[in-house]
Amino acid sequence: MKVGFIGLGIMGKPMAKNLVAAGYKLVVSDLKKEAEKELEALGAQTAQSIVELAQQCEVIVTMLPNSPEVKQVVLGEGGVIEGAKAGTTVIDMSSIAPLASREIYAALEKKGVHLLDAPVSGGEPKAIEGTLAVMVGGDKAIFDKYYDLMMVMAGSVVYVGESGAGNITKLCNQVVVALNISAVSEALVLAKKAGADPELVYQAIRGGLAGSTVMDAKAPMIMDRNFKPGFRIDLHIKDLNNAIDTSHNVGVPLPLTAQVMEIMQAIKLDGSGVEDHASLVKYFEKLANIEVTRNS
Repeated sequence: MKVGFIGLGIMGKPMAKNLVAAGYKLVVSDLKKEAEKELEALGAQTAQSIVELAQQCEVIVTMLPNSPEVKQVVLGEGGVIEGAKAGTTVIDMSSIAPLASREIYAALEKKGVHLLDAPVSGGEPKAIEGTLAVMVGGDKAIFDKYYDLMMVMAGSVVYVGESGAGNITKLCNQVVVALNISAVSEALVLAKKAGADPELVYQAIRGGLAGSTVMDAKAPMIMDRNFKPGFRIDLHIKDLNNAIDTSHNVGVPLPLTAQVMEIMQAIKLDGSGVEDHASLVKYFEKLANIEVTRNS
C-alpha cells in the first residue's frame, strides 16, 4: 500500500516517520523542503505536486493547521481532488471545524473519494511515541479498512460516528484540556503564593480525584518553566474558536470555554502564543505576582 502524507509540521513529521518505520511506502509533501528531505533520508519519496501524490496513493493522510488549509489542499486548485481516483481515501488528521469536514466529505464523495475526519490528541510527545488518541468520523467500513494504518500512529483509535463526529469529539477534548490546564495553573499558583511547595502539592493530589493526564503532562512543565511547544497556545485558540463557533450553531453556551479563550488571548498578546499551552499559568502568575517553581 502506498500512503501519501501532506503536512510535516510539529505533529505530522513524527507521525509520518512512524509510518515509514512500520514499513509503509510513503509519499510526502510539505511547504518546507527540509522536512521533506528529512523523510526522504528515512526512505520516503517526495511528490512534485499534491496532484502527483494523489495519483500515486491509495490513502492520503493530511495534517494541516486549520479548515482553510485543509480545504485548499484537498479541494482547491492543484489539490487532492484533481489527482485522486475513485476509491481513494483521505484521512484528515487535522483539527478543523466539523462543518468544514462535512463539506469536504460531500465534495469528495461526488468523485467516489472517501474521507475520514480523524483528529488527534496527545501533542508532540505522543506523536513521537506513536501513542496518540485518534477520534474518527466517517463511514464505518472505511474506518475498519484503515484502522491498522491509523494504529501505527496511535495508542487508541476510536470510531465516534458519521462525518464530522471526529472533529466534534476533538473540540470536546480541547475544551476539557483547556479548562484542566487552567485549573492546574490556578491551583499551583495558589500553592506557591500560600507558601507550599508546588511539587509536593502536585505529588499529593495527582493520585486522587484531581489527578489527570493533563496534570501529569503540564504540572512538571510549569514547575520546570519549560514552555517548548508540544501544542501551541495559538493552535489551542484556533480549536476553541471552532468549539465556540460550533456551540453557537447548535445552541450550547460555553461560558467557561469562552473565559479560557480570553485568557489565551491575553497570553498571546504578551508574546507567548507560540509557546506550549502550559504557559496559561503565566496569566494566573501575573495576577498573583508570583512564579510557580519547586521550592527545593
